[in-house]
This record gives sequence, structure tokens and C-alpha cells, in this order.
Amino acid sequence: MSAILAIDLGGTRFRAGLAEADKPEAVAAVGEWAAPQSRDDFLALLRRQLAEHGATRLGLGIPGLAQGTVCRWVPNLPYLDGLDLAAALPEVSIGLGNDAQLALLAEASAGAAVGLEDAILLAIGTGIGSSVLAGGRIVTGAGGAACSFGWAVADVDDPGEDVSGWLERQASGRALDAAAQGIGLPDGASLVRAARAQDAAAIDALAPSMQALGSALAGAVALLAPQAIILAGGVAASLDVLKPLILPALQRQLPPHLRAIDIRPGQFGPKAGLVGAAFAGAYGPNWRNGHG
Repeated sequence: MSAILAIDLGGTRFRAGLAEADKPEAVAAVGEWAAPQSRDDFLALLRRQLAEHGATRLGLGIPGLAQGTVCRWVPNLPYLDGLDLAAALPEVSIGLGNDAQLALLAEASAGAAVGLEDAILLAIGTGIGSSVLAGGRIVTGAGGAACSFGWAVADVDDPGEDVSGWLERQASGRALDAAAQGIGLPDGASLVRAARAQDAAAIDALAPSMQALGSALAGAVALLAPQAIILAGGVAASLDVLKPLILPALQRQLPPHLRAIDIRPGQFGPKAGLVGAAFAGAYGPNWRNGHG
């Protein structure tokens, strides 16, 4: 059975894992590095990892738009824009996808979305990743760009920008870091820990971001009527703190028959991106047909 190199590429970190095609959910982490800062460095690191592990399959999740085997638009790593991995690595089977879509592939195949037909997944990191399961299929939309939920907006006066959407500027990891630093804490993780300990200042600092997230989510729930909202990635472990702050804003903007929406943690936590990349590597370029 050929080995799969699974890569979870974020705006700041490059995480690698190894799996077998018959059991991608058992991916084992093999290393983590700072995200490369040039295309040459990125390809060199990929080739080195493929050779070191004898992998002939690659599953790669990117924080941006993927079309087939082409990285089309990656705002935080613009050197990837236009890179065709199949052309760069002709000897390797490529499964390339948006990182949140691959996280949902993992959860729908072997995690928190098993048995669901309709779900929304959110991954809060450097930006806000999102994906949708509708009728048992992962929605990709025209050109693969569906579910860019970080661009949802609940402020009609916001001027917009080219790199980050409104919701990302309100509720991403960067926004939580800024909120934490505003009360003398180093980062968003510290802010969540303080809120968990019932620190009133921390709860007050965290609340606006979660209210923005809940308000924006209401539009998605009203549009899609999912069975569940799944919080994936590292933020899944913070659901005990975040959910009580999200729910009031979410429910306030929904009709009664949708207010009982289930918010649940992803099963794979911080490994969701790696597990999803492993599934994409197992399925290959047509991974979107691997579920549903």
C-alpha cells in the first residue's frame, strides 16, 4: 500500500503527517515547520518530505482557493497563487483542497459529521475557514470557492479589504490575539483560558468577537438549515467557553424552528487538517467524489 504524505499548510505553520491509503484516519504526525516564505522553499520542503518517507501520494490542505491540482488564491501565502502541483510533482498523485473542506472531509468520513447529511464546519485560525455538507456532499461551488465564510459581513458600513473578510477581522485568531493584548494577555489562547476561569475582563474582551461570529452564523443557518455546526481544529477544545458566547447572538437572529441548532466540537481537534489531507491523498485528485 503506497504511503500518503499529508500536509496541513496554514498561514504560519507547515504540518506533515504520514498515513496508508487504506486507513487515512490513522495519520501520524512526522513534523512541523514554519510556513515556507517562497515557492522554491515550499517545493523543496515538499520534495524532501516525499523522498524521506517514500510517499507516492500527497494530500495537501491550503488556506485558500484550490482548483483541481492548482493553488489558485492563497492570501496569506501569495507565492502559491497559480502553482500547479501536478506539473511540479508529476510522479506524485495529488489530492489538493481548501483546508476547511478537507477538515470536513475528515469529519464526514470518520469524525463528528459521520451520519449527517447537512452540516457547517468552521475552523478558526489565522483566518476563518469554513465548509458545508449539503445533502451528503461537500459543497465546493463554482471554481471551488464556496463557503468563504470569513468574508461574511454584518456591518453595512464596513469598507472591506482585499486580504481579510469582515468576520476574519472580528473573530479570527488574529482578532482574539488583539483582544487579549488589549487587556494585557499575550494571545487568544490565554484569553480563552482566563475566560474559562471566569475572569470578567477576559469574558468581556472575548464577547464581541463571539457575538460577531454568532450573528454571521445565523445567516448561514437560516440559508442551509444544517443539523450541526462543527468547530474544528484547535478551537474545538475551547467550545465550553465559546459556545455560551456564540449562542445568544446566533439564536437571536433565527426563527424559532432553527434555534435548537447543535454546535459540536470536531472529533479530530488540531489534527483535523492532517486527517483531511490524508483522506484527500487517499482519494487523489477527485477526492471530492470520495464522500457522499
